[in-house]
Amino acid sequence: MDLRDLALPVIGAPMAGGPSTATLAAAVSDAGGLGFLAAGYKTPDAVATEVAAVRASSTAPFGVNLFVVEPYQPDMAKVDAYRRALEPEAARLDVELGEARWDDDHWQAKVDLTLDLRPDVVSFTFGCPSAEVLRQVAAAGVLSMVTVTSVGEARVAVDRGAASLSIQGPNAGGHRGTWDLEALPSTAPLLDLVSAVRAAVDVPVASGGGVHDAAGLQSLRDAGAVAGQIGTAYLLAEEAGTNPTHRAALEDSRFTETAVTRAYTGRWARGLANRFIAAHTDAPAGYPHLHHLTSPLRQAAAAAGDTDVAHMWAGTGHVHARAATAAEITRSLAG
Repeated sequence: MDLRDLALPVIGAPMAGGPSTATLAAAVSDAGGLGFLAAGYKTPDAVATEVAAVRASSTAPFGVNLFVVEPYQPDMAKVDAYRRALEPEAARLDVELGEARWDDDHWQAKVDLTLDLRPDVVSFTFGCPSAEVLRQVAAAGVLSMVTVTSVGEARVAVDRGAASLSIQGPNAGGHRGTWDLEALPSTAPLLDLVSAVRAAVDVPVASGGGVHDAAGLQSLRDAGAVAGQIGTAYLLAEEAGTNPTHRAALEDSRFTETAVTRAYTGRWARGLANRFIAAHTDAPAGYPHLHHLTSPLRQAAAAAGDTDVAHMWAGTGHVHARAATAAEITRSLAG
């Protein structure tokens, strides 16, 4: 697999938590781009089922994305205080908050699964796997791709053996891929970052963050990216698993702004600006601790159609998202 061989230079960004489905991944790939499954938050068996579903409906290349969850111990006094601050919201939605805990998202089992099932691409976000894991991926004939948000991260990833990179800019929706959990994410403009990374390393790079049309994608390619990795534009795709509350908010003219927050998961992420984000600007670092803590609250809010509390990841180009098939969206992005 070589990203430069894609018929259309469009990668459907993996979007964990529901939007990325096997049907969406297959549709993007069949249109000439590269579709992705998001393995985050799923059991290895569930990931295997989705891989089988893609292969049952398509022979086109596709990728699987894994979370690299490094050991981390948050300030539990801050986490406990945050729990208390959230209790009124939980009571209003009639749910119990979850247990704030760490886990590695079935890391080794999912690495083993990808080595066994051999999707065309395996990408990593939140960190960089070891040189040994990247060597194993290469030996399995799978293209590795590491998400980076700085030149420093790019150099480390390539030094460890990453065969390609995904450069995430500050306007991207969802979680920032920044490796350092406590660091404020970079605000360096995406095109500047792409140019700087391309000058520092010699592997193919994809990039994205706020890109919503063919002109934006062409700008990335002019800066040296071989493809655009785009997520928010697919949130309203017919094949996406975006929940109804999230879909409705994306089409609601009241939601014009996005904000970066760690109120939902303890890791910085960009979503549609709402009351919950504004009320919890002091949320502590702590991933996946806060993810588990707020998970019941977020699920209840989404089920109730409560856009004041629900997390609704979206990039800065979200107002341009349109309901359409994934094939139509892919072709429009490619121009």
